[in-house]
Amino acid sequence: MTTSTTLTHRQRFLNTMHYRTPDRYPLYDFNFWDETIPIWYDQGLDRKWTRRNIHELFELDASLGGGDNTSVKDIGSNVGLLPAFEHEVLQDLGDEEIVRQGDGALVRRHKHHVSIPPHVGHTLVDRQSWTEHYLPKLDPDDPARLPADFAARVAMHTHPDRDYVLTVNAGSLFGWLRDWMGMENIALVPYDDSAWLEEMVTTLADVTVAVLTKIFESGMRPDWCTMWEDMCYNSGPLLGPDHFKQYLVPHYRRITDICYKYGCDVISVDCDGKIDALVPHWLDAGVNCMFPIEIGNWADPVDLRERFGKEMLMMGGFDKHILAQTPDAIDAEILRLTPLVESGGYIPFCDHRVPPDVPLVNYQYYCKRAGQVWGKRLQ
Repeated sequence: MTTSTTLTHRQRFLNTMHYRTPDRYPLYDFNFWDETIPIWYDQGLDRKWTRRNIHELFELDASLGGGDNTSVKDIGSNVGLLPAFEHEVLQDLGDEEIVRQGDGALVRRHKHHVSIPPHVGHTLVDRQSWTEHYLPKLDPDDPARLPADFAARVAMHTHPDRDYVLTVNAGSLFGWLRDWMGMENIALVPYDDSAWLEEMVTTLADVTVAVLTKIFESGMRPDWCTMWEDMCYNSGPLLGPDHFKQYLVPHYRRITDICYKYGCDVISVDCDGKIDALVPHWLDAGVNCMFPIEIGNWADPVDLRERFGKEMLMMGGFDKHILAQTPDAIDAEILRLTPLVESGGYIPFCDHRVPPDVPLVNYQYYCKRAGQVWGKRLQ
C-alpha cells in the first residue's frame, strides 16, 4: 500500500492524466534508435546497459516501446496479422536484398546498416489479394490473439493492489493499411473502390473490438489504450480530413466506446508529423491523447494546449534536436515546458526515439534535470 505522500506508478499516471495533482510527474522516454546505444558504448557507456534496461541507469520510471518496465506493462494481446507473413529473402543484391516483411510488404534492405527500407512492391494490391492473403490472417476469434498464459495474466492484472500502469494495444485503422499496400495505392482506394476501403477498415476494427471485449470481460481494467497510425507528414495528413471523418471516425468510436464503458479513458494515438487537422476528429471519436507530439515548424505542446485545451492529453513533445545541443538549451526547454507539465494532462519526453546524434552526456544531463524539476528529486 502507499503512504499518504508517495503514490504508486499507476496512481501517479492516472492523477497526471486526469488533472489531479500527483506527488511528482511520471518520468518516461520513448526508447532509442537502433544506432544510439552502440554509439554510446563508444562514448563510455557500460555494455551491461541495453535499450531494455538503460532507463534504470537514467532513473526513469519507464522506457515506452522497448524497455523491460515494471511500472508500465502491456497485456500482450495481438490485433494484427496472425500469423504474420514469413520473412523471406526474394533476391540477393550483394550489400542489399529484397525481402518480404512480416506485413507482406516487399522492401529493399541493406545488409550491413540499419535504415528504413524503401518499399519496392506489395502483397496487398487488390481485392483478390486482400481476400486471399490478408483476410484469413484477420480472424477476430483466433485464440492466438490472447497470450498463452492469459489466465495467469488476468490473475496478476486484476490484483486489487496493482501498482503499475496497464496498457492494451488497439492496433491501427489506416497506418497498417498504408504499410501493407503502399502510400500511392492506399491514397487511390477511397476514389477507386471506397467500399473496399470500408471493408478493410471495418475488418481491422472488428478484430480490435473482439479482442478488447474478451479482455474487459475477463475482469482486467487497462488504464491506457494505445493505437498507432503515423498518417501525417510535415505538411498535414496523408488521408484528407473528410475521408478520415467518413471512413475512420465511426470505427474509432466503436473502439473507444468499449474502452470508456469499462473505465479505460486514456486512449492515445501514435502519429508523427502535422496532426492538427485530424485532432478535432480524433477527439470527437474519443481518442483523447496525442503521442509522441513530434516537433516541427507546425506546432509544439504549448501551442497545442492553447489550441485544443485540456480535452486533449499529450505525451512526448520534447524537441530531440535540443537534446543534441547544450546543457543550457536543455535547461531552457525543461523550464519552458514545466508550467504545461504542472497544469496536468501532459507527460513530456523526447518527441520520438532518442536519435544517435544525442551525446550520452547530454541525455544523462536531460534525465538528471528532468528528475529534479519534474520528478522533484533534491539532487
